Amino acid sequence: MINISSIKMHMYCPMKLYLKTHVDISQNNEYQLYNEIKNLKIDIQDLLQKNMRKLKKSMDLNEIETALSQNIAAYTENNIDTIKNLKLDITQEQIGEITDETYFNIKILSLKAKKAMRILDKNGMEIVEMFFPNCMYSYLMKDKQLDLVGICDKIEIIDGKYYPISFKSSKPPLKGIWDSDAIELAANAILIEEEFDTEVFVGFVKYSKIDDKRPVIMDMNLRKGLFSVLNEVKEIIINKKIPKVKINEKKCRNCEYYAICTKD
Repeated sequence: MINISSIKMHMYCPMKLYLKTHVDISQNNEYQLYNEIKNLKIDIQDLLQKNMRKLKKSMDLNEIETALSQNIAAYTENNIDTIKNLKLDITQEQIGEITDETYFNIKILSLKAKKAMRILDKNGMEIVEMFFPNCMYSYLMKDKQLDLVGICDKIEIIDGKYYPISFKSSKPPLKGIWDSDAIELAANAILIEEEFDTEVFVGFVKYSKIDDKRPVIMDMNLRKGLFSVLNEVKEIIINKKIPKVKINEKKCRNCEYYAICTKD
């Protein structure tokens, strides 16, 4: 089956997908590190949701921030130690980004929670679903007809409708979302439709660096784009078709296959 991660890699660079699939036989820890960091961020969201249930409308802003922060710093530190023990090369910059992002999210959530409790005259337990709808994390799905498999970062369920959400740590565009993120989200939407016998009309990409959740309409053009990319991925993985190399200095310099692609 074709994994959504292969679609994602193809959107970044078709040649990288080819080399990763047919040439590279060494163990690559980059993907494992990415998943460990992503899972840590998901766990932090779960802790925030748990802590919000303890909020009281009588609390001031500082008390709310303290309550929301409970156990998060220690949990983050323990998980970073675990990542290091797995011999994954997490950098101080990545650790700093996780810490700064968590701090920023707590600040914003505190302000929103304070305002909601004041306006609605309710405690945290009664407003938590406003900020954390019913959802499923890291949900594995398959579509045998499309020969497609993937894990959706998060699926929110609101009034019986399903909304796929992808978490991205990359810098977002000024407006909208990157094409690669839209295609990946469309793949998740199609898997959700098959898994739950429903229709998905919209999904979201959450750019964690700025805590911004941007909508993506699952229209016909986006779905056609997905099927086109899926066919290209199958050609590379199954038929071993060698794609054309498109050198992009900004991307290529950071790629482990740079020396291969630029070799005369």
